[in-house]
Amino acid sequence: MYADTETINRILTSTGDTWAVVGLSDNESRAAYGVARVLKSFGKRVVPVHPKAETVHGEPGYASLADIPFAVDVVDVFVNSGLAGAVADEAVAIGAKAVWFQLGVIDEEAYARTRAAGLDMVMDRCPAIEIGARA
Repeated sequence: MYADTETINRILTSTGDTWAVVGLSDNESRAAYGVARVLKSFGKRVVPVHPKAETVHGEPGYASLADIPFAVDVVDVFVNSGLAGAVADEAVAIGAKAVWFQLGVIDEEAYARTRAAGLDMVMDRCPAIEIGARA
């Protein structure tokens, strides 16, 4: 219900290649680091968004979505479910085209708000798994 094949395919293939990854730091043991590496290997520009604003995979980081000085196509969310709704709202505010909540990140109200705002959204799935399955 929160991850139909058509929406997943659209986000991965035609929504755009600039992905802001919220929760991405230079900690190589974190899932966000590996997922970002996979996205990058498939031609996506991966923009780290983390309070530390670290450079990751050669891309400078930003403390928040609002700090990014260029357009973002997809916001990939690696924060816990309790914080994810606010990130989805920020994604709408900056004009992103889609929001992707990672495995285990679930907020049904945020999903409804984001879809009502006209954005594509996937929840409780991993884009690295999905993009790899389509390669």
